[in-house]
Amino acid sequence: MLEIRELTLSYGDKRVLDRFSLTVPGEGITALSGPSGCGKTTLLRVLAGLETPSSGSFAGLEPDRAVLLFQENRLFPWRTAEQHIADVLPRPDRETARRWLAAAGLEGEEGTCPAALSGGMARRLSLVRALALAEVRRGWLLLDEPFAGVDPARAEALMEAVRGLGLPVLLCAHEQHTVSLADRRVDLEGPPLRTVKSARA
Repeated sequence: MLEIRELTLSYGDKRVLDRFSLTVPGEGITALSGPSGCGKTTLLRVLAGLETPSSGSFAGLEPDRAVLLFQENRLFPWRTAEQHIADVLPRPDRETARRWLAAAGLEGEEGTCPAALSGGMARRLSLVRALALAEVRRGWLLLDEPFAGVDPARAEALMEAVRGLGLPVLLCAHEQHTVSLADRRVDLEGPPLRTVKSARA
């Protein structure tokens, strides 16, 4: 179980988190649903250890084992699709890399560099790279708008790949289709980030 206790964080004069608290089950997929700019991304960055709150704490998640998928794809222009997956594995493993590319519907793109991929294909590559790393680390999976630019059918297939890892997942989304694929949802608004209600998706 992830317990977030009164996190507070500001960027200059803008208070993004103001004594924000939330409890999330330590299994399954929990969707944080809210409009862009409400503070969801900042929360994920705190949990991943990339931002330090001015006060508050959390327990039940180890930042050094968590894997964060950023909103931006952050792909390397000089690395092929297969190399992007292989780069996060403990040792070179073409079979595993190709398994994840297949999960993303990127068969045949092993030698393709990011510039030659469509926006949706690049997003899928970024996502399965994170999943491959999460399979190694076995910690929390933090996904920020994981299916941006991905069609609904592929999003559903990818969500099954996420679920197949058997890891606790916290994802941020504002598309209702993505939220509906999760096991539970937490509706948020802000800034500062605050809970509207919590209910099953």
